[in-house]
Amino acid sequence: MRAHRTSRLLEDKIKSLGQLSKITARLRKCGKRIVFTNGCFDILHFGHAKYLQEAALLGDVLVVAVNSDSSIKKIKGKDRPIVDEKSRLRMIAALESVDFVTLFSQSTPINAIKVIKPSILVKGADWNKANIVGGDFVTGCGGKVKSVKLVKGLSTTNLIKKIAKKSSG
Repeated sequence: MRAHRTSRLLEDKIKSLGQLSKITARLRKCGKRIVFTNGCFDILHFGHAKYLQEAALLGDVLVVAVNSDSSIKKIKGKDRPIVDEKSRLRMIAALESVDFVTLFSQSTPINAIKVIKPSILVKGADWNKANIVGGDFVTGCGGKVKSVKLVKGLSTTNLIKKIAKKSSG
């Protein structure tokens, strides 16, 4: 017999920035610490899941902003993303550690950060804290910028290279 689960439907977790503005304002009024992170999350792997789980542990509510297909093409090149934005949003929403997910099309998530006003901004430890987009905004509002250790050797780029090597070999 299955245990009763309080998990929400995936669609309940996927929100527009306008919706998140209202939701996070209410959560802040209730004293909740909102954690924010962002990324492409192209081919979801254990490193992503572990990273998001660690980020979630830093506060009460985890909001993840996912790059749109068009913004990934600008960052990673014409052959990316591998997985379309709708599927990537749903995959991130499917993770238990994630409370809300939104899509952003700009080259950086600064607009989303300013709308959400997180208590804690999180990026991978491969980022220099001084170079984290929105870090100055978050600290200026009394928040913190945190780094999460990445799983060594796991990246979407490495996975794509490994698949290409195996399929050509």
